[in-house]
Amino acid sequence: MKEKVKTKYLLRPLTKKIILRLAALYNLVWGLAIILFPNFLFDWSGLTRLNYPEIWQCVGMIVGVYGVGYWIASESPDEHWPIVLVGLLGKIFGPIGFLKAISEGRFNWTFGATIVTNDLIWWVPFALLLVGAYQSKHSRSNSVQGVKS
Repeated sequence: MKEKVKTKYLLRPLTKKIILRLAALYNLVWGLAIILFPNFLFDWSGLTRLNYPEIWQCVGMIVGVYGVGYWIASESPDEHWPIVLVGLLGKIFGPIGFLKAISEGRFNWTFGATIVTNDLIWWVPFALLLVGAYQSKHSRSNSVQGVKS
């Protein structure tokens, strides 16, 4: 008689879906706002406007595309973990680039408020999603091999 493999997961399936749907909606809204109002953050934070706001609008487009990816991943987060990984890497490298710009005097701390909402608040949820995907993959492969976890 085979023993049923039981694994405790960090996040329930509905929680995973909600996290990714919230990330998707946030990114779609933020990306659209940057596309429509490319100078807003610069004006708000007291930085000089870009000579070519189209470059910043492209950033908005990329952020929006991430939103589409997160929405797709929300249907099966464990299967679409690479989308979450790429998102988390961007959310890690963004603040690193921001700190470099701060150290060079190119950005100010007010502009950095975007780092909190765009990046930092997503580190833990995305990391938990990735751990969950790892657990799910390894519990499935162990159950196929008949290994208890």
